[in-house]
Amino acid sequence: MASVTEHYEQHLGPIYTWMGGDLQAVIERNRAELQELGVKPSEHGVAIDLGAGPGGYTIPLAQAGYATLALDTCALLVAELQERAAGLPIRVLQADLLAFRQYGEGMAEVIVCMGDTLTHLPSQEAVGRLLRDVAATLTPSGLFCTTFRDYYTTELQGAARFIPVRSDSHRILTCFLEYVATHVNVYDVLQEHTEAGWKMSVSDYPKLRLDPAWVVAELEAQGLTVRQDRGGNGMIRIVAHCGRE
Repeated sequence: MASVTEHYEQHLGPIYTWMGGDLQAVIERNRAELQELGVKPSEHGVAIDLGAGPGGYTIPLAQAGYATLALDTCALLVAELQERAAGLPIRVLQADLLAFRQYGEGMAEVIVCMGDTLTHLPSQEAVGRLLRDVAATLTPSGLFCTTFRDYYTTELQGAARFIPVRSDSHRILTCFLEYVATHVNVYDVLQEHTEAGWKMSVSDYPKLRLDPAWVVAELEAQGLTVRQDRGGNGMIRIVAHCGRE
């Protein structure tokens, strides 16, 4: 089984932006979500995007005026975002998300960790460490938002474990889930049309089965005000504030 980094570098990274669809539409959708969460334009604020990918949240944060630190472990996606970041107040780094405080410049008004990134961390203990560091980095009125898939509450059975991700005339991506005690093993099955016909490649990697209630409790233990609701694409969304409801 591949590590998360290997899986993205060798399998998902080259198609990640395609997988998400029209990136500009994603950016506009995320901009609206940030506004809904109360993220307002800032002249001097700092934002951090953990697991930034191609910049779906990084770009609207920077366009709102935040000096934005964007971290990702995938070199391909980091290079992609660096290209898009031209002219915007964005610093892009290929780095371990657990070490994000080493690269920051003090406190942050906004920290986001979106798109199932938390489940890519190596253990529940690592998630707890990240959440504690996030809470310690937020300004007194700061906001943290994360989304992830709930692999904990219900195990999909039978054919429901085969999940179509995206397809077009040249490419088909399907995901298969295999549940074990603390993780779900994710098999990404990619079929691409080449001059020689259809070619299939498969890569698998582990994701954490995170209990949403545990994530909420960990953030509340740091003194944050927390709410859980539904994010996009069927994900759990958890929003935490310092010092206000």
